[in-house]
Amino acid sequence: MQNQKNNNSSGNPLLIIGAVFLLVLIGGWWFYSSSQSKPLPANSTAANTTAPNALEAYNRASPGAQPPHILGSQTATVTVEEFADYHCGACASKNPVLKQIASIYNNRIKFIYRNFPLNQSKSYDASVAAEAAGMQNKFWDMQNLLFTKQAEWSASTDHRKMFSDYAAQIGLDVAKFQTDSLGLPAKQRVDSDQTRGRSLKVASTPTVFVNGLSIPFNQITVEGLRQIIDAELQKAGNNQTQQQAPAENPSETNQPVNNNQSQPKTETSESNKSVSNNSNK
Repeated sequence: MQNQKNNNSSGNPLLIIGAVFLLVLIGGWWFYSSSQSKPLPANSTAANTTAPNALEAYNRASPGAQPPHILGSQTATVTVEEFADYHCGACASKNPVLKQIASIYNNRIKFIYRNFPLNQSKSYDASVAAEAAGMQNKFWDMQNLLFTKQAEWSASTDHRKMFSDYAAQIGLDVAKFQTDSLGLPAKQRVDSDQTRGRSLKVASTPTVFVNGLSIPFNQITVEGLRQIIDAELQKAGNNQTQQQAPAENPSETNQPVNNNQSQPKTETSESNKSVSNNSNK
């Protein structure tokens, strides 16, 4: 009888330990499962891969030089904005790509060029030279020369004289160009572009944004940019179609767009009446 009690008492701790071990296993499995299914916090990288607020942050950034240098249409729904450094070899290699994109899309996009010289006195001077040329409406001509002749003026011991030579090549008033290159307005435009770039966290050149979305360097190709721009144009077209969809009861709504669209019909009908009257005469 005594032996049976001893056996029972010695077995109970083993049962308790086993039960505790089993509970620990179940608890561990539950914690692991719940942590795996728990949604990521809002500020995590994976949760923000689509960057829903990218355009909003882009629009809130410092405005940069005003008015900016633009190719295309001021009112285009797709904006392509480049931050570049004239002393940057990659920027020079991508310049033809961006020019081709501007040519392909013409007024369907707004292409903006921003000066973003990186810690080089020559590149800053080149940006100022381009702005000085812009004061005589020759910004894009000077911009093109600074990129195509980058190796030439970068190696020169008198790069400012070479900029004056380029000014003469594109038909500028050289004396005015030289004065403007030393003046504050041209430098302030460069500084304003740099401020905008920093507010957008631009850290290298070329940096290209399409509707506020920063484009990876390997996608700054004609094919890569066309895919992105086409998608943005399609999105804008879909939004515009939805906004212009007719109301169920046009008579009960005030639709200025529809009123404007009906105006040409009135003018056409009136012209037809006049033609008809003339023919009757």
